[in-house]
Amino acid sequence: MSKQTTKCAKKKLKVSDKFSQKTAIAIVVANMIGTGVFTSLGFQLESFDSTFVLMMLWLVGGFVALFGALGYAELSSRFPRSGGEYNFLSETYHPVCGFVSGWVSATVGFAAPVALAAITFESYLRVSLGNFPDKILASSLIFSLAYFHATSRAASESIQLIFTLLKVFLILGFSGFVFAFVSEPQSVSLIPDREDFSLVLTGAFAISLIYVNYAFTGWNAATYILGEIEEARDKVSHVLFFGTLVVLVLYLLLNYVFLYAAPKSALRGELEIGVIVAEYAFGDTGRLVVGVVLAVLLISTISAMTIAGPRVFQVLGEDYSMLKWFAKKNQFGLPSRAIFFQALVSIAFVLSSSFQTILMLSGFIVGLNSFCAVAGIFVLRRRNAGHNFYKMWGYPLTPAIYLLLMGWSLFYVTILRPEEALFGFALVLLGFLAYFLLNSKGSEN
Repeated sequence: MSKQTTKCAKKKLKVSDKFSQKTAIAIVVANMIGTGVFTSLGFQLESFDSTFVLMMLWLVGGFVALFGALGYAELSSRFPRSGGEYNFLSETYHPVCGFVSGWVSATVGFAAPVALAAITFESYLRVSLGNFPDKILASSLIFSLAYFHATSRAASESIQLIFTLLKVFLILGFSGFVFAFVSEPQSVSLIPDREDFSLVLTGAFAISLIYVNYAFTGWNAATYILGEIEEARDKVSHVLFFGTLVVLVLYLLLNYVFLYAAPKSALRGELEIGVIVAEYAFGDTGRLVVGVVLAVLLISTISAMTIAGPRVFQVLGEDYSMLKWFAKKNQFGLPSRAIFFQALVSIAFVLSSSFQTILMLSGFIVGLNSFCAVAGIFVLRRRNAGHNFYKMWGYPLTPAIYLLLMGWSLFYVTILRPEEALFGFALVLLGFLAYFLLNSKGSEN
């Protein structure tokens, strides 16, 4: 074999160990478009009737996600290692902060959203296909995707790309067919009334923003697999920003379609928003078909979180010897133990918790994590502003706006939904205790 052939073979092997930038964008998009956008509107309508306020929720949530993505792009450029907030907070503040962040991400931050998406998947199929044993389909889907992502990187990448592209095309197709076939469209006015502006400043808006923030959860997904993305340091800003922008446009479109197709009274308090809209637009037959289609959309969401989440377990295992079981990779270079462990935690959520409790808890935990990470940009700029790395656009205004909006939302969750907030803070406290326990036994590498 010639030297040139050997070099090519080595290069091919090296590339095969990385996810492409297309796959990274697909993971971001798929992580975001999931349960939230197909379930949140029903809860929001319990607080607001104004179309302007409802659409403002999604626009504000989208800008929060975009500003957060810009901040995470800077953090990723500085610290290009897998692990997301675990990596960022460890480098920015102290290893204990990173450990606690990784702890809550590993136990709730990904496992809970996977459970929510699987529950919604099962709910849509039940509406379309009839009753079947409760929780079985949701649990089976979680385990099946864990198996695929733990056994082959090529299969993992192919599944993610195919289902994400399918998701985007189906959303566009669904929206187009609704506009074309709905027989009695609703009046959707985006012009605000005088009282609408005061509603935007209320606690109810802040609480509803948690649902929206949850729907946008995943804009940071690529940061959890940084070490496995080609040219991550230079390209991650494009991956995060472009993926988030695509989702913002699709979310605004979908919510406009929902409000255009069905009366607000029919959507208020309901979970299966997409199926209800399909029934108004296409009748009973369309309702059955669209229920299956929307269930299929959620497969890529669960798939993406099954790729990203276990990398937090993996890096925790690399840094703490008592957790090294999670760092073990199989013959394909994949953290199969971490993948299956997250699947088991997700299935436990499916079997034991209510939908709204899981949603609010995971939204609170994810928001708290990202708040601390973005706040770290101010710390890092003061510490070493002259280093050569990607710098987020609009600093210091953009991170300040992100922190203001996210902090406002977290404050109102703490006041108005104290049970979920207290559980979240208790989980953080357990993370601190676990860190000091590990270090007291000399377990840190």
